[in-house]
Amino acid sequence: MNVEQIYRDANALLEGHFKLSSGNHSQFYLQSAKVLEDPKTAKLLAEALAEQIKNSGIKVDAVCSPALGGLIAGFALATALDVRFIFAERVDGEMTIRRGFEVQEGENYIICEDIITTGGSALEAAKQVENDGGNIVAYAALANRGFCSREGSNSEAKDNCKLPLDKPLYALEDFTFEMYSPEDCPLCKDGSVAYKPGSRGN
Repeated sequence: MNVEQIYRDANALLEGHFKLSSGNHSQFYLQSAKVLEDPKTAKLLAEALAEQIKNSGIKVDAVCSPALGGLIAGFALATALDVRFIFAERVDGEMTIRRGFEVQEGENYIICEDIITTGGSALEAAKQVENDGGNIVAYAALANRGFCSREGSNSEAKDNCKLPLDKPLYALEDFTFEMYSPEDCPLCKDGSVAYKPGSRGN
């Protein structure tokens, strides 16, 4: 499966001048919502991700995703794994599990995102699951931005990866792009203005 081509075909691998959630700038941006708007593509990607997880032999009882970006990917993965799905969301800036969702003591969870960058939101969701008595057995995403090391890849985790090193990360592809601080951004120096296409920006 050529995941990069799937993103390109869906106009989900954008090229321009982007301000990322971290505040850094990049010439490229992954917009997974454009990939996931096609249910057939979402199903295809989720089944490929589920296959990796099934082949690992880990026992999974449920999938939890941080809202908003991870919802479709997480639901599709839970469907492919035939397990329960819940989500965590921010309330007054803090990741929370509510809406009647219950984490059973000892349940095994995968935390699923559409894209893992440093893994900060995924880790916040994981902590909520653990606080309620669940076990985190793995993290998963359609795409990995290359800061965290995924299963099957030779890349090493960078210092800014927030995911625990003792839990596996399953993802379909690494997308490693140059990022720049606003002060050092060559695109800014050329006179271009960064914009933020992600869910936190508009």
